[in-house]
Amino acid sequence: MNTKHPAVSIAIFVIALLAALGVVRAQTGGSADTVAAITKIENDGVKADLANDKAFYEKYYAEDWTGGDSGGTFFTKAEVLKMTDDPKNNKTNSEKLFDLKVRVYGNTAIATYKDTYDAMMLGQHRATTVIETDTFVKTGGMWKLVASHASVAK
Repeated sequence: MNTKHPAVSIAIFVIALLAALGVVRAQTGGSADTVAAITKIENDGVKADLANDKAFYEKYYAEDWTGGDSGGTFFTKAEVLKMTDDPKNNKTNSEKLFDLKVRVYGNTAIATYKDTYDAMMLGQHRATTVIETDTFVKTGGMWKLVASHASVAK
């Protein structure tokens, strides 16, 4: 840089810094509308779990959705829909999300959170807290959940 003109050097530095901050904000903050939409879907998902609302999963899960649960099993959308048909062995008694954070990258959004629940799953009682990551893609003007993963929280 030309040290004879410090104002030019400072101006170039400030412009570069502002450009970099804009990129970081676009990658991590995203649109407030998108964050609100994903937050609503996540909270509506809790309501759907508690009500065994099959229509929610049909609407928001992508056809090729897969989810890894804290027990080490992957499930498909078809398997989740089938589970809703058996509420005796698949029922959520209580559930609460917290520490929800949403990051937006164009037509993709990542939601991370903790989830404490008490549920019957495939005839087995589970009561635990997990950390979860959900990946959404906006397709056809609608946000769809394409992948999920949960691990037992420490």
